[in-house]
Amino acid sequence: MKLHSTLKRITMAMACAGLGHLAVAHDGKHTVGIQSPPTAKVEAPFDIFHTRITTEGNIATFHIAVSGKAGDNKPGKTGKLAGSTVFSYVWPTTMDPSVVGFEAKSGILAFAVTSHPDFNDTPLFAGGGGEWHSHWVVLRPDDTCGKGALKVVDIPEGSKPKLPKTWPGLPILIDSPGWNPVFKGKSLEVKVPFDDIGVVQTAGFDGVTAALRVNASVHNPLLCVADVFKVASGNLSLPGKVNQ
Repeated sequence: MKLHSTLKRITMAMACAGLGHLAVAHDGKHTVGIQSPPTAKVEAPFDIFHTRITTEGNIATFHIAVSGKAGDNKPGKTGKLAGSTVFSYVWPTTMDPSVVGFEAKSGILAFAVTSHPDFNDTPLFAGGGGEWHSHWVVLRPDDTCGKGALKVVDIPEGSKPKLPKTWPGLPILIDSPGWNPVFKGKSLEVKVPFDDIGVVQTAGFDGVTAALRVNASVHNPLLCVADVFKVASGNLSLPGKVNQ
């Protein structure tokens, strides 16, 4: 899979909003990373204007800032898993999935902060699925989700892929490490420890806000990216450089 060309095709097919660029600063506080102009048609809690990843010691800090109050919008509860919605703040990266314990070259590794009140996949997080919590996910295009759309990679029945120790037991490539997202005004940050921080420091990244949906049949594909609200770079080219 050619990562950048695949992501660009997906973004164009889903008609994502927003144009982004790399800049030195936005408002004096939001420096380095990807700066994005505001987009009026995107709801303020999902209207990304700044995305960055920085490191200190063995800790990587994933940061997104939006035009409104970060985390203010959550999906409504439907009372059933099938067809339910997941809201997410996502950092797609160029890191190989093996970095966090998945099979090598199994897809696009992304860090995500999500809310989904209809199911709980957070064994290490006391707040439950409806509260904002963190995941690693592996993404791959699947036209079953819509032309050019992404899904969280499914685990075929009977297969035994390599999985992280904190895999929550769902038949998809997802990890629930329990890292706590911190919302403060317009900003969202998560501090994530790594055994080898060097793999983060050389990575590219982007920022995305999106809604995912559980398939009505709760079957392959289980979890599709149904609606992209905004892409920090505008074209999902992963232009962000860690600490730059």
